[in-house]
Amino acid sequence: MIERALISVFDKSGLDAFARGLAELGVEIVASGGTATFIEELGLDVTRVDELTEVPELLGGRVKTLHPRIHAAILARRDREEDRAALEKNGIRPFDLVCVNLYPFQSVAARKDVREEEAVEMIDIGGPAMIRAAAKNFVHVLPICTPERYGSVVAELRERGSIGTPTRRALAAEAFAHTAAYEASIAAWFSDRETFPDRLILSLAKVVDLPYGENPHQRAAYYAEAGARRHLLSRVDQLAGKQLSFNNLNDLEAARALLREFTVPACSIVKHANPCGCALGHDVEEAFTKALTGDPVSAYGGIVAVNRRVEPELARKLADQFVEVIFAPDYTEEALELLRAKERTRILADRERRRGSPGERDLRRVIGGLLVQDADADVEDREGMDVVTSRVPQEPTWGDLLFGWRVVKHVASNAIVLAKDLQTIGIGIGQTSRVDAVRIALDKARELGHDPTGSVLASDGFFPFADGPSLALDAGIVALIQPGGSKRDSEVVEAVEQARAAMVFASRRHFRH
Repeated sequence: MIERALISVFDKSGLDAFARGLAELGVEIVASGGTATFIEELGLDVTRVDELTEVPELLGGRVKTLHPRIHAAILARRDREEDRAALEKNGIRPFDLVCVNLYPFQSVAARKDVREEEAVEMIDIGGPAMIRAAAKNFVHVLPICTPERYGSVVAELRERGSIGTPTRRALAAEAFAHTAAYEASIAAWFSDRETFPDRLILSLAKVVDLPYGENPHQRAAYYAEAGARRHLLSRVDQLAGKQLSFNNLNDLEAARALLREFTVPACSIVKHANPCGCALGHDVEEAFTKALTGDPVSAYGGIVAVNRRVEPELARKLADQFVEVIFAPDYTEEALELLRAKERTRILADRERRRGSPGERDLRRVIGGLLVQDADADVEDREGMDVVTSRVPQEPTWGDLLFGWRVVKHVASNAIVLAKDLQTIGIGIGQTSRVDAVRIALDKARELGHDPTGSVLASDGFFPFADGPSLALDAGIVALIQPGGSKRDSEVVEAVEQARAAMVFASRRHFRH
């Protein structure tokens, strides 16, 4: 039986219907401060917390419910004679339901202009204490910490007259998860200035269940870091198409990351989390055409991402291709109508385009733990690079080198990218031998009708030997960009010199695994 409820909520959405539902069931309501005022304005009877404790709110509201008369009423075990005797001796009546939600620390602390004292005042103390107390005593007290549970609780009370053990256990688990996530966000805020704190606490909230994982026999869901932090889908609208899959999301992350490298009109085509085509153009229609012709075979069934609005001309070209996902900041009405004819294609609108922040962390799951590193989000420019050959790249070669360098960091290592006229023409992906990656990139370029002569090569890591560069130079490559740092750098430089080509050391490696 639920005879007496304690309610103390910051978020009052749904509280009117919930309070009325409890009152109709004959439940006595006790509430704190603003919650009590809200319920009174509904015309319902309510007892204020300070009437029970006989102590007014203290310290500007910092102390409201932190009182033995409140916590004893929550924690008392009704099946223990000594607990019942303690309540009776002190004139305390127990609570059967505790409904609490917390100060919005996460959203307040996430504001760019927030002052430290503002964030600190949003750290709830009494709320988590009550939620945890109720969850600990779930056999006798029902903990509720989200408005989404109000309707089902009232419905079960009306149907059964009580709350069953399965619901009680589920709400207790939810309560402890809720307070753990809340504490994790506070700990993360305090340790924000530490890149790698001694204890890393993560809180993830489910965004959506997915049809399956990488393969149909694997179950899957997408979780995002809890709080106001932006995540992969937080500002993305799905305008048409089937539900997004696990592989779609993995590819979408890769496509977005590559696209963020560029401010001019750009297109990235991604499949199996690797770019199979990327290009820049005067507009995104030209960029798409160039990216697609880079490797039209691999682009089949991939993700197409552009960084400008999709116009009808581009939509018609996209409609002629089999693509899983189209990602763009906006679409004209006519373009959207053309694309919606392909019912299976997921059409996504990006409501915010932003570069990755150097302060972001990259997490990789390993057995029993996480590998944590800074995100490889910095964008290098020409000024920080060294030309190590007597021949100096000129335009448009420099532009191709910088373009290829930005693309290769998004290709699985060992990675080689051939670029020409701001377009990828051959990509060697994920080889354990760098010379094999060069060979694959050249072979793919030739197979797809591209002439490597006059193109440039970007390598995500240094060349341990001169064999890879020699293959490329024999094919007509005019310039190379790589990190440098090999014991045989001098041999590699000499091979490039003899071919009268140019080479740039970017002085930074971009492995991706």
